[in-house]
Amino acid sequence: MVEQIADSQVIKIALLIDGDNAQPSLIGSILTETAKYGSITIRRVYGDWTTANMAGWKNALNNYAIQPIQQFRYTVGKNSTDSAMIIDAMDILHSSLVGGFCLVSSDSDYTRLATRIRESGVFVMGIGRKKTPKAFVNACNIFIYTENLTPKPSPPKRRGAAGVPQPTEEKPKELDPMPLLKGAFDMAVQEDGWADLATMGFYLHQLDPSFDPRTYGFKQLSQIIKSYSNIFELKFREEGGTTKVYVRGKE
Repeated sequence: MVEQIADSQVIKIALLIDGDNAQPSLIGSILTETAKYGSITIRRVYGDWTTANMAGWKNALNNYAIQPIQQFRYTVGKNSTDSAMIIDAMDILHSSLVGGFCLVSSDSDYTRLATRIRESGVFVMGIGRKKTPKAFVNACNIFIYTENLTPKPSPPKRRGAAGVPQPTEEKPKELDPMPLLKGAFDMAVQEDGWADLATMGFYLHQLDPSFDPRTYGFKQLSQIIKSYSNIFELKFREEGGTTKVYVRGKE
C-alpha cells in the first residue's frame, strides 16, 4: 500500500530523443538526469534508421529499452525527424498519459513545442549542447547541457604550506554566476534577512532554466554559495528530521 501511494506521487515523463541531434554515448547519463524529475514511462528515439549515422543508437535501444521511431527523409536537406517527434509529443500531451516531457535535442525547431507544453501546465525539460539557442532553453522549465553530463578531468592541484598537493576548485573565468545568485537571493530573502536555499534554487531556474552548478565546476548549489564566502554566509538547521540550508548576504 505504501509503495502504491509513493508511485502515485511520482510524475510520469515521456523521454523523446532527436536521434539526428543527440549523442548515443550519453544515453545512460541522459536517463539518469531525467529520472531525477520522475519516472520515465515513454522512451523513444526518432530518426531515419536506414542511414549510417543512426548506427550508434542500436546498442542503446536494447540496453535501455528505448523504442526506435522510423522517419524517412523524403527530401534532401530537410529534417523530417523534427515534425515526427513534434506530432508524437502533441499526441502524448493530449492523451494525458504523462505529467512531464524531456526533449533531447539542440535544435531550435523544438522551441514552440516546449512553449506549448508549458502553456498546458505540464513540466518540460530539455537536454542539449551549450550551442542550443537560448529561445529553446528558456522555453523549458529545466535545461541540462550535455557538456555537464560528460566526465570532467581531475582539477589541478596546488602545493600547500607543507608542500602537500591540495585539490583546487577553479570556476571557468568566462562564467560568472553572481548576477543570477544575487537575483535569486533577492527574490527568496525573507524579512529576517535569510533565504531558504531550496527556494533560491527554484528562482534560479525561473531566471535561467539552464542554471546548473556543474557549469561552474561544482556539484551542488551550496558549494557555489560557499565559494563566495565574502558575499554570502550559510546556516544549517535541523527541521523535522531533515537539514535545511539558509543563505544570508553579508554587509
